Order: sequence, then C-alpha cells, then structure tokens
Amino acid sequence: MPKALKLFITGLVAASVVALVAASFVFASRSGWAFGIRPGISIPWVSPPDARAAVAGVGFWTVLTLFASALPVQMPRGTLVSTSIAPIVAAMVLGGPVAAGWVAVIGTTELRELRGKVPWYGTLANHAAISLPAIVGGTAMELLRGNATGPTLEFVATMVGATVYFTLNTSITALIVALRSGQPFRVVAFGDAKGFSTSLIALTPLAWLMALIYRLPDGAGIWATLLFALPLYTTRVAHHRFVEMREMFTQTIGALAEAVDKRDPFTSRHSHRVKEIAIDIGREMRVSEAELEALEWGGLLHDVGKIGVPDSVLLKQERLTREERMLMNAHPVKGAEIIAPVTKLAPELPIIRHHHEWYNGSGYPDRLMGEEIPKLARILHVADAFEAMTAARPYRMKPLSQEQALAELRKFAGIQFDPVVVDAFVRTKWAAGVSDPGRPAETRPVPLLSQAAARMAQAAAVPAVPDAPAQGEPL
Repeated sequence: MPKALKLFITGLVAASVVALVAASFVFASRSGWAFGIRPGISIPWVSPPDARAAVAGVGFWTVLTLFASALPVQMPRGTLVSTSIAPIVAAMVLGGPVAAGWVAVIGTTELRELRGKVPWYGTLANHAAISLPAIVGGTAMELLRGNATGPTLEFVATMVGATVYFTLNTSITALIVALRSGQPFRVVAFGDAKGFSTSLIALTPLAWLMALIYRLPDGAGIWATLLFALPLYTTRVAHHRFVEMREMFTQTIGALAEAVDKRDPFTSRHSHRVKEIAIDIGREMRVSEAELEALEWGGLLHDVGKIGVPDSVLLKQERLTREERMLMNAHPVKGAEIIAPVTKLAPELPIIRHHHEWYNGSGYPDRLMGEEIPKLARILHVADAFEAMTAARPYRMKPLSQEQALAELRKFAGIQFDPVVVDAFVRTKWAAGVSDPGRPAETRPVPLLSQAAARMAQAAAVPAVPDAPAQGEPL
C-alpha cells in the first residue's frame, strides 16, 4: 500500500470515530432525535420503551441499508456505487447525524467483506468513507433545520444535508481510488461521478418521502416504507446497465480495432497500445474526462480506415510507389467517413482524421499546422509514432529502442510533433528510466499561418502528395 494511502486511511478512520462519538454526545440529547420518540425525552435510553423505539428504528434502516449496499456497481474508474444513500439520508432525517452515522457504519457491510475478500484496512476505509460524510451531512441538516417542524424547511435541510454527504463521500472515495491506482483525483472523481451523480442526488427526495411515510402510526409506516425498495432496485439496475453498455461499446470498438490490426501481422494490438500511451499523455496534460474518453476510443479506431487499403499496399515490404502512397495516406479520411454515422463517436472524428497532420503543416490529409491541428490528434500522433517506432514494421524490421524512439520524438518536435505533447510524453511511464536528450537548445522556426494559408491555396490548385514518411512515422 502506498504510504500516502496508508496515512490518509489512518486519518480518515480516526476522524470518523471521533465524529461518531462526538455526534452521539452532542446530538443525542436533542429532543425527538430518533424514530418516533415523543418530544420532551432528552436522552432516549433513560426510558426503556423509547430506547426500544430508537434501537428498532436504527435497526430497520440498517437492514434496508444492508440490502441497498449488497450489490454495488463498479464504475469505469474503480468507484463502487450503491443506492444506500436513500436509507442513510432517511435515517438522517429521522435521527440526525447520530442515526445517520450508526446506520452508515453498520449498514454498509458487504458480503465480500465478511468473506475476507477485502483487507481489514480496506473495510475500515470503506465504512469511514461513508459514515464520516453521513455525520457531517447530518450535522449540516440539523444546523439548518434547528427545532423547526415544518415540511418545507425540513425538505430543504434534507437536500442540503444529502448534498454535503454525497459530495464528501464522492471526494473521499475518489481520493482513495486515485491513491491506490495512481490515477489523477480529478479523473476518478469527475469520470465516475458523471455516471451516477444525478441519479443518486435524485434519490434524496425519495429518502425524505421514506422518512415521512415511516412516521405513520401503528406500524403502518414500516410496511409502507418497504415499498420503496422497488425504486431503489431499479436505480441500481440503471447504474449496472450504464456500466454494462459502456463496457460493451468499448469492447465492440476494441474488437473492430483488433480486426483491423490483424490484417497486418506487424500491427497486432497496435491500436490498444496507442490508446494506452495516448491516455497517459492526456493525463499528464490534464485534459478533461470527456477528452480522455475520446482518446480512448479514438486511439482504438484511429487506423480503422485501413480497412479500405488493399493488402498489396498495406503488407508491402518494399518502398511504396506514388500511387500506393496516395492510397495509404487516404486512410485517415476513410476512417472518419466510416465512423461519421455513429453520433456517439463524434468527438473522435477529428482524432481519426488528423492524427497524421504534421506540426509544421506538411502532414496529411488537410495539411493543418500548429494549433490548427486538434489537440487530441496531436497527442495521438505522438503515441502512434512512439508505438510504431518501438515495434517491427514492413519498412523497418528491427524496432528502435526506447532511447532511439524518444530521440526521434525530440528531433522532430516542432516539425512533425507538438513539442508540448512530446514534453508530456517524457513524463509518462513509457519514458521512465529512458535517457532523454532534452529539448533542442534552439527553437525551430514554425511557418507563419499566412504562409501556410498561401501554401494550402496553392496545394488546392495542384494536389501535392506528401513524401515518404520520415523515420519513425507510422503508416
């Protein structure tokens, strides 16, 4: 376990224990703190009937939380999501931070923990990551609600408390996953939260309604509250379907990419490796979660246009003729045309079309230059080139070493590659321990946009065919 993660879990568990003890002493003396106890009873356990009501209430919501937590859904970045927010918030409405804390710490026990599949420190971290936010959220709700009994203020206070609870819980969980997996916190937090935040926050009004129904007399509220298990289950199914559909979509794209790569024995798994390198570069450049997803799918599909390239050209080991080079250089355009009807992949189209543009404007298909080239395409270009240089190709049977490939990236930074992207690549694990010659001492001149515009206008009149690729440029 990383030292930073160990220290964070230790502090989290300690803070959770202190908060639970403090809340139990501070808020337990408030009248009506738990589950149907009549006003005027200041400490629930001094009167056995009221104590039994409190314990029964905590037990009821704990059981509901156990069921809601039993089948968590793992999101793409590693966060586990369940619908336990609803019974915990309902307990918060009825019993404040004390009830919310105890229900959260006991009710979130999972079967995998009981079976020993989660290490003891992981179990402590999981429970603390839920109970501490529940106590803080319950405290915020109590401070806002005060002694008022009106439904409007109680509802507003519930929404505020649940939002505090959800935000803190999501942040703590994302930080644990980030420290454990090495992913940036922002990527984990915003990457997973967008898939479940709306639906979980939408459960807050449901939780308030559950608490309202529970207060019905003569035990009717208990049975009526159980009817809310159905919407909780359907929400869990929706989360599972979201993850399942995304995974199926990604697997389908990966299978298509693998089919394209296997046409050429030299490029098996090429697209998968390019995707991984591009994502790591994107993380170093702190691109958004949506852009990381575009790099993931765009990396897999960047060579899909090679479906339209004949085997006689794609597999040729000798130097390509002018006509063959034109066929090969058309694959980015063909790839974009193939993917264009898939509206879900619209963000990936610029990556696919422009991943062979050169930074100085001499690439293809549109001879874009500098910032004209989409940022994600510039990232993929570097990833594509490094993977191609360090693997065998028909035109170069002996792969370059990592040192040689990095030297090529540095050599052509500002010509073929964006220097900023090359700098980001050097900070990834793919260049770890590799001798880096550093950036050139003198900045290479880049043609002015006006010069590029004039050249593009001239090229439109007389179509030009790019020269054979420089060493290291992937076909």
